[in-house]
Amino acid sequence: MRQYTLTASLIILTIALVSWGQKGHKAIATIAEKHLATNTKTIVNTYLKGETMSEASIWADEISDDPQYNKTASWHYINLPLGLTKEQFTDYVIKQDKDNVYTAILKAEANLKDKTLSLAQKNQALKFLIHLVGDAHQPMHVSRAEDKGGNDVQVRFNGNGTNLHALWDGKLIDHEGFNYAEMAKKYDWASPEQVKKWQADSPMQWLWESYQVSTQIYDDTQPGGNIDEASYKRSIAIVHLRIAQAGIRLAGELNKLFSDQQQQARPMEKPIVPIAVVPSKPLAKAITVKLTDLKSSVGKNVIVTGKVFSLKDIKTMVLVNVGAAHPNQLLTLALKGKAKVLADKINGKTITIQGTVSLFKNKPEMVVTDPSLIKF
Repeated sequence: MRQYTLTASLIILTIALVSWGQKGHKAIATIAEKHLATNTKTIVNTYLKGETMSEASIWADEISDDPQYNKTASWHYINLPLGLTKEQFTDYVIKQDKDNVYTAILKAEANLKDKTLSLAQKNQALKFLIHLVGDAHQPMHVSRAEDKGGNDVQVRFNGNGTNLHALWDGKLIDHEGFNYAEMAKKYDWASPEQVKKWQADSPMQWLWESYQVSTQIYDDTQPGGNIDEASYKRSIAIVHLRIAQAGIRLAGELNKLFSDQQQQARPMEKPIVPIAVVPSKPLAKAITVKLTDLKSSVGKNVIVTGKVFSLKDIKTMVLVNVGAAHPNQLLTLALKGKAKVLADKINGKTITIQGTVSLFKNKPEMVVTDPSLIKF
């Protein structure tokens, strides 16, 4: 039964395809961590190079502005027409030419099983898999192309204008008021029998479930309508289920991938040739450059010295402004993993950093996870 109030005008909010928001993805990763086998935990820690799974879970969204990852934009979702039977759905997914969340999950898993790939390639494959399993469970990431997965369907929620995709990405979660650790604790309710059942399901089944939910969401939503409290309660219950399933299934996939037992091929999944997500090359010998020359050193392994003027902790990393205060910094240093502990020690000091230069929003950036690469 629908209970919606139509409005004459709505605030138009255009968003990227960032499923579940940071809190949702981190909650999924946190649930998964609790269900990893001991051997799996060791391998995951090695591949993530000190990052937690919750920190790594949002990397695939953080790189969306990086030109070298442009081809990965379509990996977060899949577009399908409504009204498909399960057999039609499976056939449609398998025959899609464009890379999508299904093919990206299979590629990431193939890469993690490929013994010829480097640690850097395994790191990226694992971070993609952690994120994309979450995406596969977000209903509006398995929906129709004509409205951009609900981005063009305007609704009102909690007194404000938004769109259907944004509602399911994070606004339902935000309205509940939990942080990601609280979400993980509250949502991790599955019994051992339920865990076993969910972990036996294939990625195709995950997507089919999301497709069924998104179909129902479209049926129950009046464009321009108000999402009332009853609708919210029904929707947040689905969010609880999908995040729980994503976390449990992510753990199941990783336990299978990293176990010593041979994994049996799943039915209905086309063969995937293992390829690197992003080619990785050995670092060249570091060259010393000036802060002012960093823009011409993109992609190079460099050593650079400069004064830290300010920093900002955004939880997943600490952003350090070198050479000047934000927004005039000559270099943004992103401290991740174990390197985050240096933040308080380097503020206001002159430091020397070694690493690879990249551009973020046309400004030089270096990401450091190893504290030994920073001297002060």
